[in-house]
Amino acid sequence: MIAGRLVRLIEKNSEQLSRELSEKVWNSPRCSDLHKIPPDELKARTREIYQNLNNWLLDMTEAEIERRYTELGARRAAQGVAYSHFLWAITATREHMVEFVQREGFSDTAVDLHGELELIRLLGQFFDRALYYTAVGYERERTRIGTNLHRRKGDVPHVTI
Repeated sequence: MIAGRLVRLIEKNSEQLSRELSEKVWNSPRCSDLHKIPPDELKARTREIYQNLNNWLLDMTEAEIERRYTELGARRAAQGVAYSHFLWAITATREHMVEFVQREGFSDTAVDLHGELELIRLLGQFFDRALYYTAVGYERERTRIGTNLHRRKGDVPHVTI
């Protein structure tokens, strides 16, 4: 099946794709807050997505995606990365992967085209879930951080009965 071949091709080219994406994201003004993330961490994260694409798309349960991306959203919030910059980086990751699939696809027949479109659909579904769960984790962490800041400042309202 072409979708499987394309996934293996993406995984095989994970180093190159990761390097290209890291440069693209690192140099984008829409992602400038990502400079708060250690470069090695950012590279490892992009490499992880490309190297384990088959697992992300076919083997991961909703609960596993929720756990991983909620944690990632919370981590980025704790690092002080603006959510809009984080969101753009995830969107750029999806776009970079889809561009690769379209460039490298073997759509010589209707069946091949169907496989390519199926992979693009799976990528969209995966990244939509990733965006949702990163937002959940980010919001929870920002609320937790905000609550802790208020407590430290003594801003917690005093209630009397």
